[in-house]
Amino acid sequence: MNSRSSAGASTPGHRSLADQLRTWPDERLGALLAVRPDLGTPAPQDSGQLASRAATRSSLTRALDRLTRLDLATLDALVVLGPTTREALIAAVNADADAVAASVDRLEEFALAWSSTAGLRALTGVAEVLTGGPDAGLSGLRPSSAEPLAHVDRLLAELSPEARAMLAHVVDNGGEAATGSARTTIRPEDAATPAEELLSRGLLARREGGLAMAPGEVGLALRGGRTTVEPIGGPPEVAASEREQALVDRVAAGAAFEMVRRVELLLDAWGAHPPSALRSGGLGVRDLKAAAASLQVDEASAALLVETAVAAGLAATGIDPDGNAAWLPTDLFDSWSARPAAERWLTLVRAWLDSPRMPALVGSKDASGKTWNALVPELAGVFMAETRRMTLEALASLPAGQVLAPGTGGASVVARLAWLRPRRPRTRAEQVAWTLTEAAAFGVTGLDGVATYARALLAGDDPVESLTALLPEPVDHVLLQADLTAVAPGPLESALARTLQLVADVESRGGATVYRFSAGSVRRAMDLGWTAVELHDFVSSVSRTPVPQPLTYLIDDTARTFGMLRVGYAEAFLRADDEHVIAELLHHSETAGLGLRRLAPTVVISTTPIDLLLPRLRELGAAPVVEADDGTVHVARPEALRARTPREFRAAAAARQEVRDAARVSAVVTAVRAGDRADATRSPAVAPATPAGSLAALREAIDARATVVIAYVDNHGTRGDRVVDPLSVDGGQLVANDHRSGDVRTFAVHRISAVRPA
Repeated sequence: MNSRSSAGASTPGHRSLADQLRTWPDERLGALLAVRPDLGTPAPQDSGQLASRAATRSSLTRALDRLTRLDLATLDALVVLGPTTREALIAAVNADADAVAASVDRLEEFALAWSSTAGLRALTGVAEVLTGGPDAGLSGLRPSSAEPLAHVDRLLAELSPEARAMLAHVVDNGGEAATGSARTTIRPEDAATPAEELLSRGLLARREGGLAMAPGEVGLALRGGRTTVEPIGGPPEVAASEREQALVDRVAAGAAFEMVRRVELLLDAWGAHPPSALRSGGLGVRDLKAAAASLQVDEASAALLVETAVAAGLAATGIDPDGNAAWLPTDLFDSWSARPAAERWLTLVRAWLDSPRMPALVGSKDASGKTWNALVPELAGVFMAETRRMTLEALASLPAGQVLAPGTGGASVVARLAWLRPRRPRTRAEQVAWTLTEAAAFGVTGLDGVATYARALLAGDDPVESLTALLPEPVDHVLLQADLTAVAPGPLESALARTLQLVADVESRGGATVYRFSAGSVRRAMDLGWTAVELHDFVSSVSRTPVPQPLTYLIDDTARTFGMLRVGYAEAFLRADDEHVIAELLHHSETAGLGLRRLAPTVVISTTPIDLLLPRLRELGAAPVVEADDGTVHVARPEALRARTPREFRAAAAARQEVRDAARVSAVVTAVRAGDRADATRSPAVAPATPAGSLAALREAIDARATVVIAYVDNHGTRGDRVVDPLSVDGGQLVANDHRSGDVRTFAVHRISAVRPA
């Protein structure tokens, strides 16, 4: 940077920022569009329009929001000094000279400062955005023939001690004061009070509403030529304490594994029983509580899981079997769940890092007293993704073996971010606290320290290999026990875990998951088409211990009674080959509300619809099956419901976002350069051409294979110059290679008002 800056100091200045932008190489212009992406949307016509767009208030606000405290102090000094040399600017900032020089380079990279013929100066509009008003100088008091600070020193020497003390007080307390009863339009010799002394000499400039402001040059003179009294140091250090890095990695890896497992469990459940989507697009409070209960986490953790699954494209809104909007797993979830755990974690944590969502607000109330629901569109923050990444980078700045200090660590991170981004946001402390909590849940941190694999992720490297080494190996077996339980001695393979959940219920989770077999779980498998033989084969194949007799008896007994009772459509009818089954059902104490009526020894009809009758009978201990119209047993596995993966996630799988951004920047640079070439050839003496003249000029260019500039009126009536390579003219249409878009386009000849060589 210093070499470039010294080179820039030796070159003559420019008449405008647009002229300076024209001299920049494509790489530097592309860097400007990368740090200020709003300048390239839509693509500017030329460097003049680019410079004009850079000076708009909205664009300046976005650019200033990305500056550090030192950058803002340097820019403020440049506004106060006006056009000045680089050396004078560095001397005016009360900070390390090398740091200020780097800050000046950053301001030039952001096009907030540029080299004019009079010296380095701030971009037009910067002063107004910084101060909140247009008054940044001495409002005409500064004489053109004198040095501004020398002129202010002479005015200060004329003040009484009381007036000088008042001025120092105003400058030290924000630079603004009320005029009160002081006269504002008098000569210095007529001043009767300290306030009138200052106002008459312009050391306090009048503003609207009875206020007065101390111009920047006054504060500079009072501070001895410096913009601040206290030196501006670097960013505050993060308070840290010692902790073994291996322990941090193990704790973080455990949390990472739990995050992946819980997201998979959540979406598996949603695939079978999807929660309804609210009209606002969010998730209902009852559904969030149900998800938290099934995953055995609190509602805040469940909200984080839900928001992350949607941010990663693993869940989206779709249509449930009843035709209602619901939250469903996407087809991307199936391929995601088949990948190794470390790769699945990487998908989730990348989505979390780049997401503007604020799941920590779920359950709290907004300004109107309304409770925030998960997944509502309004639950997003413009600065959340940046704050999240900057917080983790602050933690990663600590060396390995150090973590946040208890008590003071979080506050030190907030102070560091306040230095790096002084202008935004007001909720920084809350966002930092949310990030620290969520990072621990994701396994990015452990014991308030960044894991080794997470450091690789933040540095742009692949963390999969280092995380895989810390995760437990999936196992392909369970240990069957005599109490009808199966213990998984580690994380099961995904396919085995899903199959086992069909025939057994999860009793407890953790390092060793416990599954319990019951008559209900075995009947559930048989309802899906399993036979007793298949169940026996499955449990014996996945167990490293002999199959206990109680489990064998449970499967055989359930199979013996399964299907003895059959349900058909009447509203519903029940049929059994054994009349004792019917008799037992009719005499059951809890079947009175089912509307059963016996037609024959083995046939009963019911007034209860079949979709309500089946689950009710199963609750009573029966094992009914559905009978089809032809008398055959109807057994079907319910299909897993899926939503279509949103387009942005399908596109992200084909091309990374940074590649698209680089292509966009390159296209904008090409368009700007094409516009500059058109401007360079524009001549006010070129008369509008007739269609016949345009055709002749275009045919000559085709024959000579020459590049021309056409004055073209588009469909919106906007006239602009296009640099093109004519290829053919036929039927009143010009086919040419447009330098601006880089594509072959068609232009109507009657809309071309002039043709000139490029």
